[in-house]
Amino acid sequence: MYVRRSAAALAAAAVIGTAAATPAAAADSSPSPSVAVPAGLYGTADPTYDGVWRQSLALIAQHRMELEPAAEAIDWLTGQQCANGAFAAFRAAPAKACDAKVMVDTNSTAIAVQGLAAVGEHDTAVEKAVTWLKSVQNKDGGWGYTPGGASDANSTSVVVGALDAVGTDPAEVRKDGESPYDALVKLSLPCADGGAFAYQPDKKGKLSANADATAAAVVGALGQGMLTAKAGDKAEAACADGSPLTPRQAAANGAAYLGEALGKDGHLKSALAGAEDQPDYGNTADAVVALAVQGGESAAQRPLRWLEKNAVTWAKQSGPAAYAQLVLAADAAGADPRDFGGTNLVEQLNATGPAPRKAADQAAAKQEEDDNSFGAWWYIGVFLVVGIGIGFLLSGRNKGGRR
Repeated sequence: MYVRRSAAALAAAAVIGTAAATPAAAADSSPSPSVAVPAGLYGTADPTYDGVWRQSLALIAQHRMELEPAAEAIDWLTGQQCANGAFAAFRAAPAKACDAKVMVDTNSTAIAVQGLAAVGEHDTAVEKAVTWLKSVQNKDGGWGYTPGGASDANSTSVVVGALDAVGTDPAEVRKDGESPYDALVKLSLPCADGGAFAYQPDKKGKLSANADATAAAVVGALGQGMLTAKAGDKAEAACADGSPLTPRQAAANGAAYLGEALGKDGHLKSALAGAEDQPDYGNTADAVVALAVQGGESAAQRPLRWLEKNAVTWAKQSGPAAYAQLVLAADAAGADPRDFGGTNLVEQLNATGPAPRKAADQAAAKQEEDDNSFGAWWYIGVFLVVGIGIGFLLSGRNKGGRR
């Protein structure tokens, strides 16, 4: 979910401390990875900038589909954690202790919390990660991508999702009296400016509407995350100012902005330098989740239908994180991820890495059933042949006896 940038852009942003909230799902059709893709990891693309992110999303999506992820997939994720509880986007040498050169971040850590909370039985790892997240909370109640970085809507929202996943009320996680909800409300724009959320203030403190940040913040302001997102009650779509805004009001305003931004086409767009605007599939999937969480399943149907018609090719090119995003969008909006525009998203996701244990067990059971069925028919066939042979033998004897 959230901000999608190229791996190179993300790396450059991280160096100057202003990285986007989450890495892009690297396309599986990209050139050969600069590092070996480890066993147990979903996807075949270079995991340098999104390994933990895409792995965690895959586990979350499988859990929501009532599948039990493969042990090796879970082990890969737990092996990425540093001793202090934090996660980096990817560690090529997880056996080596983390040092100052390992760029841990809030997004990888928070999404890993949600992934491990989904599979269960990793309380120690989850607790250490949450403790680390609390230790790097900013004084305004929010989080930046890197520890100490300025709070942004995306990072704050993914941490809210982590807190909710472990049963912690985000309103109770405070720094200098400020909660993550306070940070998000401060990043919301008034209705005169559309009611959106900004990613973070610019150098002059000005807020600018950002659709990606808005999709993230709507879910975060309602205290949910990728693991827990569920359709809410039908709500008003119009923007409404309040003084001060409550988190729920800010979320409603953000959803109203998304509804307008989706426009007549039913999808969000991304601007590429020197090129015409392109459909933003991932952001549209995030918007579906946000609209469903804030306004109910009906509020998300138009962009959901657009995704069903247009997003499967994108997911195939982009890999496991994209499939997982579509699974989460479909599930939140009341669609069937196993029949999404004629595509079984769950099956496609599972095929990018280790098969979930439940799915593997079902496949083994089916094979055993097929084998047993074949065996039964083989025995029946043998007995039929034997029976026919005996019948011919008896018939010959009878004919001989009448001579």
